[in-house]
Amino acid sequence: MIGRRAPNLSRVTALAVALSAPGLIVVAALAAWGLLAAHVAVISGAAILVSTALIIGRSVSDLGVVRDAVDTLGADDNATDTAPRDIARRLGPIAGELWLAIVRLTRVWRARLRAAEMDRAAAEAVIAAVPDPLILLDEKRQIVRANAQAAAFVGAISAPRDLASALRNPAVLAAADAVLRGEVARVVDFTMTVPVERQLRARFARIDRPSLDGAVAVLTLHDITQLKRAEQMRADFIANASHELRTPLATLIGFIETLRGPAREDADARDRFLAIMHEQASRMTRLVEDLLSLSRIELNEHVMPKDRVALGPLLGHLTEALELRAGERDMRIRLELPPGLPEVLGDRDELAQVFQNLVDNAVKYGRAGTEITIGAETVLRSSYNGDVDPTSFVSVAVRDHGEGIAREHLPRLTERFYRIDAARSREVGGTGLGLAIVKHIVNHHRGFLEVDSTPGTGSVFTVFLRPHPGDATAPCSGRAS
Repeated sequence: MIGRRAPNLSRVTALAVALSAPGLIVVAALAAWGLLAAHVAVISGAAILVSTALIIGRSVSDLGVVRDAVDTLGADDNATDTAPRDIARRLGPIAGELWLAIVRLTRVWRARLRAAEMDRAAAEAVIAAVPDPLILLDEKRQIVRANAQAAAFVGAISAPRDLASALRNPAVLAAADAVLRGEVARVVDFTMTVPVERQLRARFARIDRPSLDGAVAVLTLHDITQLKRAEQMRADFIANASHELRTPLATLIGFIETLRGPAREDADARDRFLAIMHEQASRMTRLVEDLLSLSRIELNEHVMPKDRVALGPLLGHLTEALELRAGERDMRIRLELPPGLPEVLGDRDELAQVFQNLVDNAVKYGRAGTEITIGAETVLRSSYNGDVDPTSFVSVAVRDHGEGIAREHLPRLTERFYRIDAARSREVGGTGLGLAIVKHIVNHHRGFLEVDSTPGTGSVFTVFLRPHPGDATAPCSGRAS
């Protein structure tokens, strides 16, 4: 409660004398000229002085109340809600109107301040929520603010510092200087090698007027490493596919020209050349079929198949179909399946293609006279798809006894057209797409592929598939990794 305090007597007296002086001088002059009796002049002067003192005293008191009330407004954010009209009623008309005007002005400025604070908070929230690194620069190219995502590039910003201390790339700094000189926007791609190599795209944009902390430009960084890799993979894919098709086409064209020319009447050469041409045409057919198969799989890779697939009959039929081919190399395929193997979620044709590719590779690259083993079991393990807790999977492992694969090649085995020994791969009829197809089909099934190989001993390709929910209670080997 704001109370009225007694005015300072000496101050009131001094003000009263000062303000009454003109009136007292007039009264004294009238008395001196004989126009006003002496006692009347004294009474008039006293009346002027007293009335002026009373008016000044009330005004000073009211102003003191207004001053205290203003101090309360400044100290308490809720003061404008505490009956300002009650205070106005205790004041004189002028002081009361002055007080109400101050209250109204305070309310207006507080509303504007709250709006400005909300705008600032919203701006801060937007900066913090931007998923890409965002950096604000002042006119001196100093970093004045950065969101959490930018910390990996510029560190913590406790005080403004030059952008060059964080990003030393000349193209980036030149783009920043161009925007700070008045250019509206600039985009530049660059590479960071520390801590790991990444391809980044820097976008600079000028802010129309200085904003937070005097920022005049904004820099956003976008990680385009995957995009660049995808572009390179597409370029490599086109180059490899063109090469794979060009070689047999050149062979075919060469033999056709020979058969139409020098070997036109040579029956032995014709038979030999036609056999080679048939082989090359078959190679192109396999390549085109694999490319089409890969395209179909990628088209629907985002939709997981929901059918029930019994692996026992599928693997049994596959083994019978490939026994003749394995027998040509004096190899045997042995199937080791536990009783009660659960059915899996999947597409039967696609899974048949997966295991056919894996067994076919085992026949091609295994040693003649050895055994290929196909085993299956139910295991518990974490997947590569974000599962935190171990999940039940049905694993199918294809083991061969070949030359094995050096460890440095394992991460790239499922790349398109990647070959460890290109000459041998073409010799045995490989297209370089078999394991890429396997990887994409397994991804389509929300499973994963593991490869383990020991040079000189052999390789094991293991496919992990999700069991059908109806078989969720199937026995489990208990392994987890």
